[in-house]
Amino acid sequence: MTNELLDALKLLKQKQWIDLTHAFGPDSPHFAAFAAAEFETLFTHDDGFFAQRFSFPGQYGTHLDAPIHFVRDARYLDELDLKELVLPLVVIDKSREAAADPDYSLSVADIEAFEAEHGEIEAGCFVALRTDWSKRWPSQEKFENKDAEGRNHAPGWSMEALKFLFGERRIQAVGHETFDTDSAADYTKNGALLGEYYVLEQDAYQVELLKNLDQVPPKGAVIFNLVPKAEKASGFPVRSFAILP
Repeated sequence: MTNELLDALKLLKQKQWIDLTHAFGPDSPHFAAFAAAEFETLFTHDDGFFAQRFSFPGQYGTHLDAPIHFVRDARYLDELDLKELVLPLVVIDKSREAAADPDYSLSVADIEAFEAEHGEIEAGCFVALRTDWSKRWPSQEKFENKDAEGRNHAPGWSMEALKFLFGERRIQAVGHETFDTDSAADYTKNGALLGEYYVLEQDAYQVELLKNLDQVPPKGAVIFNLVPKAEKASGFPVRSFAILP
């Protein structure tokens, strides 16, 4: 038996699949305001089956932030449409810039340079910012990258870039390898995560703490963001992966 859908699945299975998700546990890097995850064994095979209890904030490990995470009266995780979770994937590589300047913020000029080389970013895409920050996993210290005064240094998106992508290019979601949307320098300057608020205010979601973006081409791949349907949740660990063209 065959049909178009099964033929499409057969084609997808022939492609390369890239896991964009960190495996996480109690010792994994996490946002400093949150306690570490707790994994507890409830039953062992000596009891007849193996079962565990997991305790962690919704924003833990590679995770998806729903609009309600920052914006009042916005959509919860379980209100996201299934088709929103599968999108064309665009990857903008700023890994060299982030290595040279850990406070680097993606600019509109960076996006225009990307489009000059790869073509205009199409509406409805998921745009990921590659900084190779994920290679610092599993070190909390390297992820935070604090200076002698205790200030974090990590790259991110500029507000101007986000407004260009959502306003001019009409993208649908973003993702990155760091804890936050904003660079640490922008957060220090603004005293708030203005970029993150802006993204979620667009009724869009974002995925944080992605990995393996260095294995994905600038354009042509598709991202899948598989997330549990927790009721009235602001976010949850996600299994993100890409299928390459």
